[in-house]
Amino acid sequence: MNPNRADFVIDLTYGLLIFVAIALILVVETVVGIAFGLGVLASYTVHIGWKMARFDPDWMTKDVAEQVEQSVTREVEDTITKEMDEVTKQVEEKVTEDVGETVEQTVEETVSDEMDEVTKQVEEKVTEDVGETVEQTVEKTVEETVGDTVEETVEETVEETISEELEDKKESEDETDEDTA
Repeated sequence: MNPNRADFVIDLTYGLLIFVAIALILVVETVVGIAFGLGVLASYTVHIGWKMARFDPDWMTKDVAEQVEQSVTREVEDTITKEMDEVTKQVEEKVTEDVGETVEQTVEETVSDEMDEVTKQVEEKVTEDVGETVEQTVEKTVEETVGDTVEETVEETVEETISEELEDKKESEDETDEDTA
């Protein structure tokens, strides 16, 4: 007999036995039909196990190994993800706190030192540059303004004085000429 045909006949027989169990539940007492049906299902489960082992002896270990591998992988991934999230959060908080304080303190010190130095340099440079610029500007302005003003004033004064003296001399000569004449 061919093994495939034998399997078919066995499967058909189990199917008929399950049908008989259902008929017993309906016709005879329910308890008797349920007991018979459970017996048929239990023997069918044993038959399926035997059949699978006959065709592929490692099917049970492969399936169990795959199931265990999948569940362990899932659990490990979940645990690692959860732990990594917690550790990442803790590290971020600690780093943010420590680095923030350190950076703030270092920046304050550095900026304060740099500002003092820059202020001192700016004061020195401004004093030096402004002093020189003011000195040169004042000197130049004074030379130009005073020089021009003095020159104009001297010219005017000299012209006026000479004009007055010439007029006085001319008047005195005119008086002298009139007296002599």
